[in-house]
Amino acid sequence: MTGDTVGSVMFTQEEINARAAEIARDIERDLAGEQVVLVGILRGAVMWMVDMMKNVNLDMVIDFMAVSSYGSSTKSSGIVKIVKDLETDIKDKNVIIVEDIVDSGTTLKYLKEYLSGRGAKTVRISALLDKPAGRRVDVDVDYIGFTVDDRFIVGYGLDYDQRYRNLPYITYLDDDGE
Repeated sequence: MTGDTVGSVMFTQEEINARAAEIARDIERDLAGEQVVLVGILRGAVMWMVDMMKNVNLDMVIDFMAVSSYGSSTKSSGIVKIVKDLETDIKDKNVIIVEDIVDSGTTLKYLKEYLSGRGAKTVRISALLDKPAGRRVDVDVDYIGFTVDDRFIVGYGLDYDQRYRNLPYITYLDDDGE
C-alpha cells in the first residue's frame, strides 16, 4: 500500500487480554479433563496464542506451523503453502489452531482438513479477529476474539509486509490518510 498510515485504535491491549481470558474459560469448559495441542500459525498469531495459553488451565502442548497465502500482498492468493509443519504427533489429540485473523477462510479450511486427516481427535479454531466480509469459503471458527470490518488490519502480531507486528493494539492501514 503506497502512502499507508496507521488508523485509529480498534482494540486495546487490555481489551485483547480480557477477551483472551474469556476464551480460555470457554476452552476449559469445552475440553475439561482433556489434553490440548495449541497450534500457533506463525508469525501473526504468536501474541494472541501467548495471551490465550497463559489463561488456560489444562494439560497443554504447543507447536507451530508456518503457512503462506499472502506473500507481500494485501490479498490472499488462495493457494496455501505449508512452510513449516508440526513436530508434534496429533493423532487422537484435541487440536486448537490459533490464528491471527480469518479473512478469506481458505487457509483455515485447508489446515482444519489437513490436521483432521492426520488423525486429530478434534480440530477447533481460535482467531483473534474475524473478517466475515472477506470470506470466500465456509469455515467454522470456534473461538473468536473480535469481528472486524473489511479493512487491512495490523498490530498485535498482524503485519503488512512484516511491518506493524509490534504495535500493542489492533488498528488498520489507511492509505487515504483518514
